[in-house]
Parts: sequence; structure tokens; C-alpha cells
Amino acid sequence: MAKIRVVVVDDSALVRSLLTEIINRQHDMQCVGAASDPLVAREMIRELNPDVITLDVEMPRMDGLEFLSRLMRLRPMPVVMVSTLTEQGADITLRALEMGAVDFVAKPRIGVSSGLNELAGDIVDKIRVAAAAHVRRLATPAASAASTQTTPGSSAGTEPPRAPLPRMSTEKIICIGSSTGGTEAIREVLVPMPPDAPAIVITQHMPPGFTTSFAARLNGLCKIRVAEAQDGQRILPGHAYIAPGGRHLRIDRSGSNYVAVVEDSEPVNRHRPSVEVLFKSAARVLGPNALGIMLTGMGADGAQAMREMKDAGSYNYVQDEATCVVFGMPRMAIQYGAAHEVLPLQQIAPALLSRLASNPSAVRHRI
Repeated sequence: MAKIRVVVVDDSALVRSLLTEIINRQHDMQCVGAASDPLVAREMIRELNPDVITLDVEMPRMDGLEFLSRLMRLRPMPVVMVSTLTEQGADITLRALEMGAVDFVAKPRIGVSSGLNELAGDIVDKIRVAAAAHVRRLATPAASAASTQTTPGSSAGTEPPRAPLPRMSTEKIICIGSSTGGTEAIREVLVPMPPDAPAIVITQHMPPGFTTSFAARLNGLCKIRVAEAQDGQRILPGHAYIAPGGRHLRIDRSGSNYVAVVEDSEPVNRHRPSVEVLFKSAARVLGPNALGIMLTGMGADGAQAMREMKDAGSYNYVQDEATCVVFGMPRMAIQYGAAHEVLPLQQIAPALLSRLASNPSAVRHRI
């Protein structure tokens, strides 16, 4: 079996050396080149034709985002970003994911040598996932502008006003789970939601320090309010609650109200936050008041619990293979028999809103 060929791009000689060593220790991958800046990397990519590149954000001559933008327009390929654990680093990383980077590694600011070696397993896992990911071409500026042209009854980049949802639908809670590729998939689902949408609870696999920026970014794009979940807060319609990086989120009941529980218990399925934790609580607490959505991601986290949601009366949507960056978690949810509908990403929000606007007791089985 051919090895995964990796090019490392980082302006730090120490980081280049450490990443090269970590990659070359693996039986199934090889670092075929290490570049100190994007201009050197460009020539390496042309000559070596790697399967994956790791890309630093802050570099001389051309920053990582500019290089990524050009790469994804002209020669799309799997990219794993190497980002610092800072607020600015988190914002830049989210922009990189929007541009088509598959995933990111949170590089420590101090103790780089020991920190990267502690992250070695995570780094190589993400390279393996990236090598098998579906990579999309970044739209050219002209194409992006064309996609936001106005239509009758709408302004640029907005949808026509949507009729309020029936009152009874706000008793529902939408539960979303995702991992690799999930930041953009979640945005695709949340942006169409009207201000009176049912409450939404989300677990996206993310480390501490990144979910604050992720929530703020979504809040600026959505009609609903989006924020990190806080322990004990009431779960309300018109709001989305994201599991804080490194902490589990589950749903509980306090009297007649649903509340968020944020906790530091042990990882589940190697993840914290874990989709399994959120979905199991939804099955136990919400029953038929839940609507489940499984989006792109590696592994099986949440798949079995999503079947428990279905058995408890939830109606579940699963993203299809063609639109997933990684068809791992959705595939396993389908194999467990957890899905009512398997849909392209762009159809999930319309299907969900259509269901909420119709008789909530009517169940359509497509598979």
C-alpha cells in the first residue's frame, strides 16, 4: 500500500523538523518535503505532488491564508492547518476551514517540542483523515459574487422573509453532531434558520479556545442567537448552543424547562466534547421532542446514540456521502439504522424547516 506523501510548510525550522520526524515514524506516511514559506512550498507541490500538506498560518513572503486561497482555487488538495492557541489564531483557523482546509492542529505557543510530540497521535490521525477527505475547489471571486446576486423579494446574500413556524414546533429541540468538516456544515444548516426556530444544541469536535470564536462567527451570520453553552442555562427557542471545546454538553430537565449541562467528565469515544453524550441525553430527556442531525465527521461518535434517539421517537437527518468532507460518522449512523432521511447538506435545513412548518406528528420515511 502506497504511503501518504506529506509536505510540511512552516517558517520555524524546529516545527518543520518535529513534524517531519512525527510523520516519518508512521508506517503509512512519509514527509517528502519541508518548506520554510509558501513560495518554496509552491515549487515543492509542483515537483513532489503530495497527498496532504500541513500549513502554518503566519509565514514570511505570503501568509498561510493567502496561499491556501490560491491553492484551493487552482490546485485543490487536502490541507491540515497548524494554528496557535490564541484568539487571533482561532479566527484565522476558522477562515481557513471556510476556504477548504480539512482540519487543524492547535500548536502550543510555548514548549513547542514537547507540545507537538504530545499531539503526535492527533496530528497523524488528522493527516490520515485529510488524505481520504473530499476536497472542494474554492470559488473564484467572480463566482462568489454571482452566487449572492439579488432575486425578487430578497437582498444580496439574504433569503426572502420566511413565515413564522407554528407555535407547537418550538417545543422541539434540534440536536446536531459533527466532526471533520463540521464547521462549514453547521453554518450551512444554521444560516437558514428563522429567528423563531426551535432551540438547537450542537456538539462539534473542537479543542478549548476555538469554540468561542466559532460561536461568535456563526452569531454574526445567523438570524438566531449562537453562543457557547453555559452550565445550567435554560435552552430557549431562537438560540443555538455549542458545546465548549474540551467539555461535554448534554440536555437535562429542570421542572418544565430544558437546561444545558456542561461538564468535564472523561472523554467518550476518545472525544470531549462527544456527540454520544449529547445524543444519549436527547434520547433520554427529549424523546419525540428531538430532531437529530448527523453531519460530516470521522469515526462513529454519536451513531449508536442517534439510534437510541430514533427509538425514543426522534426524527433524524443524516448528511449524504457526496457532500461530506469525511463520511465516517454519517455512515455509521446509517449502518445503525438511525437515519430517517439521508440528504445532501444543502437540503437538510429546507427539509427540517418544511417538517417543522407541517404537522409535527406526520412522519415521512424515505429510507
